Amino acid sequence: MHEAPPPTSAAAPDPSSSAVPAEPLSHGLKQRHLTMLGLGGVIGAGLFVGSGAGIAVAGPAIVVSYLIAGALAMLVMRMLGEMSAAMPASGSFSVHAERALGRWAGFSVGWLYWFLLVVVLAVEATAAAQIAHGWVPGIEPWAWVLLFMVVFTAANLTAVKNFGEFEFWFASLKVGAIVVFLVLGGLAVLGLLPDTDPVGMTNLTGQGGFLPNGWGGVVSGVLTVVFAFGGLEVVTIAAAETDDPARAVGRAVRSAVVRILFFYVGSMLVIVTVLPWTAQQAGLSPYVKVLDAIGVPSAGQIMNIVVFVALLSALNANLYGSSRMIFSLAERGEAPRGLLKVSGGGSRETTGGVPRRAVLASVAFGFVSVLLNLLWPDTVFLYMLNSVGAVLLFVWALIAASQLRLRARLEQEAPEALSLRMWCFPYLTWVTLAGLFGVLLLMLTDEAARPQVLWSAGATALVLLVAVGRQWRERRGSA
Repeated sequence: MHEAPPPTSAAAPDPSSSAVPAEPLSHGLKQRHLTMLGLGGVIGAGLFVGSGAGIAVAGPAIVVSYLIAGALAMLVMRMLGEMSAAMPASGSFSVHAERALGRWAGFSVGWLYWFLLVVVLAVEATAAAQIAHGWVPGIEPWAWVLLFMVVFTAANLTAVKNFGEFEFWFASLKVGAIVVFLVLGGLAVLGLLPDTDPVGMTNLTGQGGFLPNGWGGVVSGVLTVVFAFGGLEVVTIAAAETDDPARAVGRAVRSAVVRILFFYVGSMLVIVTVLPWTAQQAGLSPYVKVLDAIGVPSAGQIMNIVVFVALLSALNANLYGSSRMIFSLAERGEAPRGLLKVSGGGSRETTGGVPRRAVLASVAFGFVSVLLNLLWPDTVFLYMLNSVGAVLLFVWALIAASQLRLRARLEQEAPEALSLRMWCFPYLTWVTLAGLFGVLLLMLTDEAARPQVLWSAGATALVLLVAVGRQWRERRGSA
């Protein structure tokens, strides 16, 4: 890693300035790509399969858990959308943190988020390989992983519109699946499907009532489901590669957050209304159970296909997001300068390119993560996974802290740049910060979640130490 930044990175750019450096990346993403990326980016295996664990601990009140977690995610996205519309950049919140809080913040949040994406990428690739192995047992899981990584690396090395098209159709399938599920579930609740009777409120009020495990169950549900909303951040990273980043990110954020909340909360409401919450089990898809109950043939295989697509979609999006984040770090002198080369034989000064070296650097570490997951899933890789388990909450907290500083500065110096505004500023920003720290504290009291907080805190402290050490050395060198 370069210790000294390029001369142009010695000071963070003035957020009020209209002369923000142009992105050297291509502008191949369209509004439909960004909208679908926002809608489909967080609809993944965490919803289709992981929601069963939340229902098991919260009962029907999982709807409230999703409302709380979704509200936190929606507020964070509104803040991020405000900053990205005013100052679009491929590094998104890493650039915003640097401008608001200093280089240490931009360095720390950028590298933490990159590490999070390349580690989670291994989980997604391995899980998708297990599903594919079940369909074609003759091909070993490692071969499937290799195939997925090669295909999506190739897609990300070509024009960015290819990434956009992959994500558009992946997201369309996921969104379509949820819409069909909501329609079928709604008809089943009303007794309008063949051989079904109206369900009424029986499953919401029976088996211990709406709060069978009290408000403690709701809190436990929040801890289980809050990380399912991770992934929305990629929308603001991708916005920098559209023709009109400020307008594109504003439209994407406005459309995505409410609809995603509707999909999540609506799905949970259908699930706990159609079936008793006691019928759900952690690790098993509640969607499959509902579809089986209402007589949809081959429900298990249908959901396997949807989950498979969701995993590949997340893998593709994480590879894209990680490559753009490390490219942005290199632009600001926080990563090796060699990563600035883009396709077409150009460098950071050439427009219209793809950061191929950044893609290869991200996928290389992704391959290492996959190898660790295949060889030592319960030791080395488990420690790596725990070390990023709570990083998303740290990233969200820094987004909120950055928005507090930048919003006040923009209102004084460039109010016209605020085309998208955070609601009830600064009160809801402070509420969001309090909520995020509250979740972290609750995780510390939970035996299953505590290792993630401690390992993630250790990883964060290490990155912060490196960031502060670099700044100290640079100050000594310039003295």
